[in-house]
Amino acid sequence: MAVSKGNRFRLGFIINPFAGLGGSVALKGSDDMAATALALGAVPMASQRAEYALQELLALRDQLVIVTVAGAMGADLAEKLGFTLEVLKWTPAEPSTATDSEEAAAQLSQLGIDLLLFAGGDGTARNICNSVKPSTTVLGIPAGCKIHSGVYAITPQAAGKVVAKMVRGELVSVQEAQVMDIDEVAFRSGTVRAKRYGEMQIPAELRYVQSVKTAGKESEELVLDDLAAYFVSQMEDDVRYIMGSGSTVAAVMAELNLPNTLLGVDVVENGEVIASDVTAAELLKLVDGFDCRLVITLIGGQGHIFFFFYQELSRSVIRTVGRELICLLATKSKIQQLGGRPLISDSGDPSLDQELQGMLRILCGYNDYVMYRLGTSENE
Repeated sequence: MAVSKGNRFRLGFIINPFAGLGGSVALKGSDDMAATALALGAVPMASQRAEYALQELLALRDQLVIVTVAGAMGADLAEKLGFTLEVLKWTPAEPSTATDSEEAAAQLSQLGIDLLLFAGGDGTARNICNSVKPSTTVLGIPAGCKIHSGVYAITPQAAGKVVAKMVRGELVSVQEAQVMDIDEVAFRSGTVRAKRYGEMQIPAELRYVQSVKTAGKESEELVLDDLAAYFVSQMEDDVRYIMGSGSTVAAVMAELNLPNTLLGVDVVENGEVIASDVTAAELLKLVDGFDCRLVITLIGGQGHIFFFFYQELSRSVIRTVGRELICLLATKSKIQQLGGRPLISDSGDPSLDQELQGMLRILCGYNDYVMYRLGTSENE
């Protein structure tokens, strides 16, 4: 799959250069101990660990852009390996601190990255968790003395392989993982005292048994039933759900025991249809100023989620709802039929299509999500 420069995978990238320093000199951690560790002869290894991960992506360099921080926090290594870079205008302190990790994560999280890949330990994971938007997908490269958090891959190479799957457009599950850390002062005294600091969304290799092929209608219907049941269980009171067309959305309406306009748009609030088969103008009035979710699925066999001739979901409606409140539903078999090609937005407004592109979370079953890339018609 050829990817144009504008549609490249945007990989956020942060290295905590001093992660893991304390381990080699028996400090049992590096939090606030970098200067002491260096004075004792510790050699920074986080960049090397990060390099092992990025080496898994070398064959995909023309399909991604690394969005990173100047110097040792990312740009030096990415440039050395020949990746295309976008470097933040902000520059960290020298030497960098935990505050720099938090600032870098906050800025990258706001830039529309598809994934934030970071190298560090549990302290770094806490910094990232403190700073990123909840919708940001992250993955840690293990480089610290302490790796108790579930946001890290098992090895640097494993981290690179998961990212490579995402860049290639393969199905990758997403899940919430805990950020844990231990009290290093207590640990140095022989006491292990772990604490949960939060959760972040991470990618994971897709593990599921493909029990049916495309023709397995009965099993596909069971998957749709599970998907619909889970989505309905997550619906919120006093939120307006814009229900798009298609059989997947129809399954949700059936679960709600509500009438459905198969080739049109209905609006549901508090378990009732408040507007049926609406026009674009009617829909805009219904969503403007209200808390809304846009519930859609793939249109046709090419992977469109928005199509110019799908007039009810106008550009104004899509912009009013916003990218982060789009609920995309599709079974895994439906996504697999795309053969790794990206989803397409062809709204009739190229600037809107560009704003929407990137990795989207898709509900595929009962509490079962995958990450998949939305491009534009330029990807074809």
